[in-house]
Amino acid sequence: MTNVTGISAASLTDIPELVKLVNSAYRGEASTKGWTTEAHLLEGELRTDENSLKEMMAKPGAAMLKYCNEKGDINGCVYLKNEGNKIYLGMLTVSPELQGAGIGKILLSAADDYARKQNCNAIFMTVISVRHELIAWYERHGYKLTGEKRPFPTDTKFGVPTRPLEFVVLEKNISL
Repeated sequence: MTNVTGISAASLTDIPELVKLVNSAYRGEASTKGWTTEAHLLEGELRTDENSLKEMMAKPGAAMLKYCNEKGDINGCVYLKNEGNKIYLGMLTVSPELQGAGIGKILLSAADDYARKQNCNAIFMTVISVRHELIAWYERHGYKLTGEKRPFPTDTKFGVPTRPLEFVVLEKNISL
């Protein structure tokens, strides 16, 4: 089992490794080694790029947490952004070869701690509505479907949908 000592804030120098990690977990052949792949839903090899991550990390109230192994390799990450009294959680990523080892749970716990330190009372996220297994995983970790749906972006920079897609919103209340 992994331990929490591997969690820290990512910096701009981590961006190249983060881009490689995120793209390997969600797109292309490497992503099929794990269960979080979106390759069957979106054509293309990229889920993100260096400029996009720089922009995300530079937003006020934003943080990227990383999970590193004992060698210092980044094996997981999660993007968090303060939006009033809630935290937006996105880009939760675990290396495809290590999915199922508990790293995702550790990152979710770190997100809860981060939200509490920001005096937020909830964490929310968007998930592609047809990702039933992923939605069920988040529900097992305290998230609930809110009933809200959001349109999938029409910008095809990071993939062309293979079918019509939309997001559902999940939220978890946390105690301060």
